Amino acid sequence: MSIEEEVKEIIVEQLGVDANEVSAEKSFVEDLNADSLDLTELIMTFEEKFALEISEGDAEQLKTVGDVVEFVSKKKVATS
Repeated sequence: MSIEEEVKEIIVEQLGVDANEVSAEKSFVEDLNADSLDLTELIMTFEEKFALEISEGDAEQLKTVGDVVEFVSKKKVATS
């Protein structure tokens, strides 16, 4: 499974949105109706799933699904 597929799967599961609604350009807050608690839980799940640490500053920059996919991909390359 690709990083993008895993990220989307986590989002669908945690936010209870339809998989068809989740695409790279979708904003967590504006498009997927996530609140601050949802965002915190998503960040924690991404950290656990991908075995990486996301700083508070980095987390604030992750506004869209694509941002998360790109961030995780870069981190995975840097640590491998």
